Order: sequence, then C-alpha cells, then structure tokens
Amino acid sequence: MKAAQLLDRRLLHQGTDLRISIDRVHLPNGNQIELEMIHHPGASAVVPFVTPDQILLVRQYRWATSSWIYEIPAGKLRPRESPEACARRELREEVGQEAGRLERLNSIWTVPGFSNERIHLFSAWDLTPVSQSHQDDECIHLVQFSLEEVFDLIRKGDLCDGKSLCAFLHLLLQKRAI
Repeated sequence: MKAAQLLDRRLLHQGTDLRISIDRVHLPNGNQIELEMIHHPGASAVVPFVTPDQILLVRQYRWATSSWIYEIPAGKLRPRESPEACARRELREEVGQEAGRLERLNSIWTVPGFSNERIHLFSAWDLTPVSQSHQDDECIHLVQFSLEEVFDLIRKGDLCDGKSLCAFLHLLLQKRAI
C-alpha cells in the first residue's frame, strides 16, 4: 500500500514539548485533505513490580481531567534519549526506585487520529530505593496494590488511563499478571 504524502505544513504553535500544525496531505486513496496535528516527542511508561504480585501506581492530579487519577509512571523522551533510559529516569524521579531489570512490553500510538505520540511500555523488576525528584507540575502519591486490586480498579473504572490499561493488557498477554 502507498503511504500518504505531506504537501504542506503550517505551524500554529511551537511549545516547549509540543508543536501544533495544519498539514495538507495527499492520502493513499487519492484525496487531498487538511489535518490538525499535535507533534509529540514520544514517551516511556513503566509498571514497577515490588514483588511478582505487588506493583506501584502513582495517584496524580491531572489538570486535563480535573481530577486525581491512578496511572503507571511515565514521562516524555528527552532529545536523543532512548525509551529505556527514559523509563529508568521516570521510575527514579516519580517512584524513587531503580530497576535491576527492565523488560520491554510493547509500544502504543496514544491518539493516532491527531497526534504522533508513541509511548513505549516497560515492566521494572528487582527494585532498589533511590531518592525521588518530582517536577513542579507533578502532584504525585505512590500507592502499592496487588495485581488483583489493580484489576478491580480497572473493572470499576477507577483506573482508566490509556497507557496504564495497555501496559496491563500486555502483561496479561505475556502471562505475567494473571
């Protein structure tokens, strides 16, 4: 199948981490359309395992949702930073843990209809405590749950963060968390 072709890009906003543009595109079906795009540097997210049955979640205030939500630790890739290095950094900063072993789960496109954000998913094992260093925009509380409790949170709709749900799905598929 043919790929789409970018004909023109009009930059609407250049922020610290995000760019917003209007892209004029020639699609594989022959149509030419304008698409609103959010350009994102990518991110990594990690499920920290304290034991094979106990994990750490962050309960974080998110302005976009106007609420506190449960999620796995995650953060944006820095320039030239590998997804694994980003996952290790976020684990240290948000959770105060160093991973002895990091396993890649998969990667996901978060909202491919209007953004190129890709999040790389990992699980972290053999944790060792280190000091945390939250950023100014992070209001975070750590909470330890059993996997059964996590799946109850998901069933009840109390854990509804997309990247976290995808990470737990991949763990289930790998028969790590059944």
